[in-house]
Amino acid sequence: MKFDVLTLFPEMFAPIKQSILGRAIENKLIDINLINIRDFSENKHKKVDDTPYGGGAGMVMMPDVVYRAYQSIAGKSNKGKAGGAKVIYMTPQGKKLNQKKVEDLSKESHLIILCGHYEGIDQRVIDKIVDEEISIGDYVLTGGEIPAMVLMDSVSRYVEGVLNEDSINEESFSNGLLEYPQYTRPEEFEGMKVPEVLLSGHHENIEKWRKEKSYEITKMKRPDLLK
Repeated sequence: MKFDVLTLFPEMFAPIKQSILGRAIENKLIDINLINIRDFSENKHKKVDDTPYGGGAGMVMMPDVVYRAYQSIAGKSNKGKAGGAKVIYMTPQGKKLNQKKVEDLSKESHLIILCGHYEGIDQRVIDKIVDEEISIGDYVLTGGEIPAMVLMDSVSRYVEGVLNEDSINEESFSNGLLEYPQYTRPEEFEGMKVPEVLLSGHHENIEKWRKEKSYEITKMKRPDLLK
């Protein structure tokens, strides 16, 4: 899986190269390429934004600068479109990210992620290059970098070899429910004991208990999922 990220702040992506994803990068299971949009400004001050037509607060990222950054990946063939790559714009106006979308995107081989900033990006370049707009929630952040990291982290976990398959199949949302409670040593902590069934070694009873707890937790915390 290859991720190309168009951003004004590539230095913000340091955390994505740690832990499990860091190992996935080292093992060449995923590839993350950060493209600084500012490098494609033809202004001597590397200006990438301007005031919005029609007035209003804030600044808008200029379409030509964003497009040149995109073309550095896509090339000028295929009418400027990156063949085979899906272009995603991280924006509060997009469809909300969920587990199904994560799993669908993990089947792609190449994602180009566009991160907005300021008051957003000139609509014309969005219309020209973007295939899909995605939001991570009904709130506004200062830019698309953190949402892009959320997207890459969630999608990468479903790339073959990044995680153990059993871990993916049993986690929250994998079957429409939240995950059952987890316990480890010590057997007793602050007077609280691990449920006896998990110590029994009876796999059928353990599986039944986990399914029941998964349903109970979903009903208590996220009853909307049961609909």
